[in-house]
Amino acid sequence: MLRVTFLIRRRQDLTADAFYDYWRHEHGPLVASFSRKLNFMRYVQVHTLADSPDLAGPRGAMEPAYDGVAEVYYESRAAFAATFEDRDARAAGSALVEDERNFIDFENSTVWVGYEYPQVNPTPENMVAAPRSGLVKLYYPLRAPEGRDDADAQTYWRTHHGPIIRRHTPAQGVLRYVQVHRALDEPLDAPLRKSRGCKAPYLGHAELWFDRAALGVATPERQAAAKAAYEDERNFIDFGRSAMWLAKEHVFFDRR
Repeated sequence: MLRVTFLIRRRQDLTADAFYDYWRHEHGPLVASFSRKLNFMRYVQVHTLADSPDLAGPRGAMEPAYDGVAEVYYESRAAFAATFEDRDARAAGSALVEDERNFIDFENSTVWVGYEYPQVNPTPENMVAAPRSGLVKLYYPLRAPEGRDDADAQTYWRTHHGPIIRRHTPAQGVLRYVQVHRALDEPLDAPLRKSRGCKAPYLGHAELWFDRAALGVATPERQAAAKAAYEDERNFIDFGRSAMWLAKEHVFFDRR
């Protein structure tokens, strides 16, 4: 399954309340109305928590949290590519971009095409940090250090760092952990940004689900797990060009 990830910063002339209200109640239904034409399998809005704590810790200064993330899922790359060829799909896509101008700061947002690599996964795969649940979703878009090859960094992230997080899952209280890697050689990746004038993308992002109540419990085991994660992250992440925050998910439809 292919996923498009759209990290969003709101227009500066909008308050946070106005931004979330328009995105959820105006733009969300518009996306849903075009979902069949655009071959969407799933559409999720991930809204950043207003009280999201500073999670950087020893990582130092990181980029500020985004206001939210739009996640769009396709059954396959072929289903995604077909939307660039079909006239009705192109018209629907253009209508969505025009509506996005009402609430998104394109220049300071970014979008990319990627694939999921589940690391810690419940069965069935239906965990959602819904607004009325006690779950939260941690978003961690990351970039590799200058001079490190992106493909090599992704391989390290997947094959070396992933197992470290899995070993410490019980201590960290991680309920689910997924790596989403940008498709580095995807020719349809750049047109998504060009149509919106977005900035350069990330290497991908990590997403982890937690029980929020457990996050505030600083046990020795949790501290050791956090230290192990951070020390290994230094091998493939440029902290100053990465970000981290907590959010809630709003699932508009899921046809998987």
